[in-house]
Amino acid sequence: MKRRKKILSVSLALCLAAGIAGGTRSEAAAEKKMVIGDTTFNSENWEETVDPHRTYNGWACIRYGVGETLVRYTDSMELEPWLAKSWENDGNLTWTITLQDDVTFSSGRKMDGEAVKQCLDHLLENHDRAPSDTKIAEIQADGQVLTVTTTEPNPALMNYLGDPYGCIIDVDASDFETGIVAGTGPYIVTDLKTDDHLTLTKNENYWNGTPSIDELTIRTISDGDTLSAALQAGDIDAAYGMAYEAYPNFENDNYQFSSIQTSRAFFGSMNMESTVMQDPAVRKALAMGIDKEGFVATLLEGHGVPANGAFPDGFGTFGGENVEAKPYDPEGAKTVLEEAGWTDEDGDGIREKDGEKLVIRWLTYPSRQELPLLAESAQAALKEIGMEVDINCTANRREFLADMSSWDIYASALVTAPSGDPQYFFTTSCLPGMDYNFGAYNNEEVNSLIEQLSTEFDTAKRGELAVQLQQAILDDDAYVFCSFLEMNMISKSNVSNYTAHACDYYQVTADLDISAS
Repeated sequence: MKRRKKILSVSLALCLAAGIAGGTRSEAAAEKKMVIGDTTFNSENWEETVDPHRTYNGWACIRYGVGETLVRYTDSMELEPWLAKSWENDGNLTWTITLQDDVTFSSGRKMDGEAVKQCLDHLLENHDRAPSDTKIAEIQADGQVLTVTTTEPNPALMNYLGDPYGCIIDVDASDFETGIVAGTGPYIVTDLKTDDHLTLTKNENYWNGTPSIDELTIRTISDGDTLSAALQAGDIDAAYGMAYEAYPNFENDNYQFSSIQTSRAFFGSMNMESTVMQDPAVRKALAMGIDKEGFVATLLEGHGVPANGAFPDGFGTFGGENVEAKPYDPEGAKTVLEEAGWTDEDGDGIREKDGEKLVIRWLTYPSRQELPLLAESAQAALKEIGMEVDINCTANRREFLADMSSWDIYASALVTAPSGDPQYFFTTSCLPGMDYNFGAYNNEEVNSLIEQLSTEFDTAKRGELAVQLQQAILDDDAYVFCSFLEMNMISKSNVSNYTAHACDYYQVTADLDISAS
């Protein structure tokens, strides 16, 4: 009898163990994992970590569902509540911001006024752009209410606080050495290796829904061919930054596209310290000699929009349709150069002046697939007017940008209105000494107009100032705007809610999901 009981006991134990093991296998099978291949999560794009208080790392923080901002942008680029439920300005220096009541950080800490004040204070102490953008002088916290005082009227304050650097994080729970922070978003970073991958797990205490993915990996794949091959092979489930020539591989029932027009401009900044670019005739001829329509139609295969000014057509009262850029006119460009003394004396097709060949050193980088294509298009078009374009397409562009004697025009990609307001582009790219003013452009009239824009609350007047500013920099030929991005994000058919947005943020949300193949 005892022996029989022992056998039964062992049998029950084995059954229980098998049940536990079976349950574990079942749970493991049910666990949802997803991999996204991304061309831009790398040091080349100033996205080394997810620490929003460092350079442009906030883009990774907000895109991958780690951090959230006080406000967010609709696809018509209007502000709507997010971590803040309301805000108001007294018409001058004081803003009152009321926070959501039920938000916790992934660390478990409640998001209250003191936590947000601590975050914003840390941002202002450490970030290179935030202090001049926000003009915040003082922040006071009382429960869920923040009172923010600026040094001068700043009508775009809330727009700037929706910038990726405005992600609200728990400063006490964040590791600023590794760049891993505790945000309020649906996902938590568990592993980060710059230029390689980012691993995230769901935030079980997320305040705004239940995240669907258990483990999410962002893989850095900067090469377009490799990205395409990885999606076709099933190594990744979705892709950001796919090369246009690869699109036909995914135009079938196994994949899906999410597309939207954005304000990400592909444009050239003239190096105003370069001897050749200091010649107004060269800048003017270059602006007239680039075939924007041909570039978009042929090399981008129609996946974009030719640019006129700094902002797309239809972008509020300050859209590109309100300014006059120089049209593509190769014959007119030749005349401009001839009249300025640039002639082809030796008959080799390249003009000279005072014994100097008209060579334009074109600096760009490969991680934005449009930029090498733009360089190729410009090289062919400008050769027709007698300019030789020497292309330096390098991931190491920072080194060359620091040496102003090494380049003449820098072609880059920038979301010119990431906050739905025109001020951002002018303050970052046109004022002396600012981050994106790579060409050292300095125009007293432009500086004065930017100062007026930064303190003007009236929306209509802001639009008028933005149009005046665009026209001024176009008349100087300090920048040549070539095209705007049509965002296309591709995913497998079993992925849902992998959605492109006009602001180019919010890739990963609680709604992102994947089902069994």
